[in-house]
Amino acid sequence: MAKYSSTNFGTMADVAKTEYGKVFLHDALGLTSAEISVSVMPAGAKSPFNHIHKQNEEIYIFLTGNGKFMVDDDKIEIKPGTAIRVATGAKRAMENTGATEMQYICVQAKENSLTQFAFADAEVC
Repeated sequence: MAKYSSTNFGTMADVAKTEYGKVFLHDALGLTSAEISVSVMPAGAKSPFNHIHKQNEEIYIFLTGNGKFMVDDDKIEIKPGTAIRVATGAKRAMENTGATEMQYICVQAKENSLTQFAFADAEVC
């Protein structure tokens, strides 16, 4: 059995054509520790709903575009290179306020489950 999985979700233009402009990688890669989505939000679009997570924190990594990200009563400016972590129980939504599409990656993982990372979990071989 292979010790890896691989998929190709296409270009960001392909992602933009999917339902909700979003590709989830959990099933395609057989992920066991996180959900990762690749997304494209058109200019002027908003999240269709506010939501919270009960067990998983979310990390949003913005690659292109400009907008606003709302966490509870706070508003955070989004621009390329912005990364935002949202804890469990916090209400979140976003809006693309720019003239171009906003491309981003969202990682969802169980809050407080990371016990080691980077070289603490690596071994040179």
